[in-house]
Amino acid sequence: MPVSGLGPYDPNNIFARILRGEIPCKKVYEDQWALAFHDINPVSPVHVLVIPKGAYVAFADFSATASAEEIAGFIRAVGTVARDLGLEAPGYRLLANMGEDSGQEVPHLHFHLFGGRKMGPMLTRPLT
Repeated sequence: MPVSGLGPYDPNNIFARILRGEIPCKKVYEDQWALAFHDINPVSPVHVLVIPKGAYVAFADFSATASAEEIAGFIRAVGTVARDLGLEAPGYRLLANMGEDSGQEVPHLHFHLFGGRKMGPMLTRPLT
């Protein structure tokens, strides 16, 4: 079971349960490497989550332990979802939170894909 600096992977986290079909989702895309679905609490007109199908808590363990095929497949899936949603030309934001300080709420690696409006600055200033 892959482990990151954030602790061991919890196979009962909500995304693991979605991957197993125990919890429904509004699917946007799926292939052998990734699943993309609409966020249940969107913060922009388009707010999709893209998750790898493997058991990874964060990018550190994914990048260190996933196979090259799995990494390429997941990254390609993120790009495919953005293109399929028509976000390439107007632009979009891709965000991945890792750990408590970043606000990661689900301990399964996931990218938020935001679009459908101007996003504004990434962070408010000043940071303290």
